[in-house]
Amino acid sequence: MVAVQVVATVALFLFAIRLLGSATDALTPSLRVVLNRIIVDDGSALGLSWLASYVLANGSIVAALSLSLFNSGLVLPSQLFLMIVGSRLGGAAVVVFIGAFDYQHEEIESLRESTSLGLLTFLLTHSIYLPAMALGYAAMPAIRVEDGRGRALPDLEVSLPDALAIVADGLIDAVGPGIAFLVAIGCILASLRLFDRILDGLDEQRLRRRYISRLNDKWVSFGLGLVVTGLTTGVAFSLGVIVPLYNRGHIKRTEIMPFVLGANIGTLVDTLIVALALNTAVGVRIVLFLVAIGSIISVAALAFFAPYSRLIDSAQDRILEDRSIFVAVLLFLLLVPVLLVAFP
Repeated sequence: MVAVQVVATVALFLFAIRLLGSATDALTPSLRVVLNRIIVDDGSALGLSWLASYVLANGSIVAALSLSLFNSGLVLPSQLFLMIVGSRLGGAAVVVFIGAFDYQHEEIESLRESTSLGLLTFLLTHSIYLPAMALGYAAMPAIRVEDGRGRALPDLEVSLPDALAIVADGLIDAVGPGIAFLVAIGCILASLRLFDRILDGLDEQRLRRRYISRLNDKWVSFGLGLVVTGLTTGVAFSLGVIVPLYNRGHIKRTEIMPFVLGANIGTLVDTLIVALALNTAVGVRIVLFLVAIGSIISVAALAFFAPYSRLIDSAQDRILEDRSIFVAVLLFLLLVPVLLVAFP
């Protein structure tokens, strides 16, 4: 039964990606007019995806949208790179929501304590992806784009994605590209939620016991975060399993840091799947490029983990202990993407 649910969920996800790509192609003239007013440079592309991740509370959907826009020729490779980075920076807010939910349903002294893992995730995410963004953006000319959008995979005579594309095109003809575009986003959300429901059936207590016994080794913890998040296509499940334990002091901050670093890389797996589903060669290369840079920086952070963890500890303690700094950080997370869009 579980196998059938997984297959159905994967089919729905692939259909949603194909529908999104086809609808975006059909809406290209209208989207170009809108995007030309918003995305006037690379910075505004970063800000737009960052903000969109807040609005949708899901960086994976924003990354998928970014790839679809690129596949339709609406954004440049450098803008796609920054939009995927922005989706990661904004997507870290999901863990804050998990902490707030835990606060409402359990006995935790303050909301600030319940969101401590969310803030830690923000700090870790920014400490990796901000330098990754700077290095990757400078190295973007290394991503060869002379073949245009290209194709990531060779054409096959018969394939499941081709069958899904036929259905997607038929739906667009029936309801129009605008409605089909919204349906595609809804289907992506639905597929992710269905996958979460399948994961809810797993024995979380057993998973938590396994996590606790292995998180004391930074490299194993990093590997667990990467693999578990990659297999479950997002941080919501992998971190959600251990949020209650961290909030109650059962897991030390230095034990969970490597796990979060791994999760921040593993969460790009679903973005890579989207790039492959859209069959865009440059998109695949850009995602792999970001994975490589993020992995190198993460491994460097683990190699010098003692000073790195002290720096993160100090920053988080200051944020949680000083209310004005806490508010300033929240304003920073809101205003920076707004300013990037409003004042390119």
